Amino acid sequence: MGSAKRLDRAYTQATRIPFNDDSKFIFFSDCHRGDNSFADEFANNRNIYFHALKQYYHNGFHYIELGDGDELWENIKFESIFEAHKNVYQLLKLFHLDNRLHLIWGNHDMVYKDPEVVKENLHTYFEPIDGKEKALFDGLTYHEGLILEHEGTGQEIFLCHGHQADWWNYTFWRWSRFMVRILWKPLQVWGIADPTSPAKNYKELIRIEKRLKKWILSRNLTMTIVGHTHRPRFPEPGEIPLFNDGSCVHPRSITGIEIEKGQITLIKWLISTSDEGNLRVVRLVLEGPQYLKDYSIT
Repeated sequence: MGSAKRLDRAYTQATRIPFNDDSKFIFFSDCHRGDNSFADEFANNRNIYFHALKQYYHNGFHYIELGDGDELWENIKFESIFEAHKNVYQLLKLFHLDNRLHLIWGNHDMVYKDPEVVKENLHTYFEPIDGKEKALFDGLTYHEGLILEHEGTGQEIFLCHGHQADWWNYTFWRWSRFMVRILWKPLQVWGIADPTSPAKNYKELIRIEKRLKKWILSRNLTMTIVGHTHRPRFPEPGEIPLFNDGSCVHPRSITGIEIEKGQITLIKWLISTSDEGNLRVVRLVLEGPQYLKDYSIT
């Protein structure tokens, strides 16, 4: 099955979420939450991520994670990830309880395409303090794709991880997972990058983006937001509307995409120093805001 057919399948099977100009969404992807070991790339930015996500929760945003949230190639069991970043999952639980949590699986957490795996790992957790099972993401469903559909204009925004355009990491993800666990995780501690990752392989990154653009053209320029390559993208109106929210494992920063007041914005959160020498987490606008209607095909 080619990348176009994989993307077609994700699109046709996608759950539709209605929205309007009062809706608020924050998109993050490629968090790669790990076990807090030296190989856990998320650990460097976890305080930035937690602060940003807390602001979005208190301001009424829906959180949409575009895949590779949990690093399940390097880590065999979710329990070690949960214990390492328990405060993050407790915050995500608040989104879930408010029906504001929407999760998409990527190649590094592709096991979540199986509802039984999701139920076993994420619906409950064991609390050692009182020795009881407690609800975490009870009833949670993972998706391969989602479509935001504007209630007024009918404009669609297709959401997926983007590895559908990456033949190797979609079809042979089990082999890649094996190689990461056995070979690349130990080497990563010494600073040697995994060459199969599109985020570390520029030529492969470009090929993946070209496949995604070609599919968007075949779909009559359907606005699309992905992750996977870790490279933020924010096209101008009139260009092929392929957006990428970047990742949460950039050096000392995370990037994401916001939709608010009918506008889309590429943002960055990082630790900055004030004139007084105090460290603080700040939000920067990288691109936008741009009205969604400017990308509509009429």
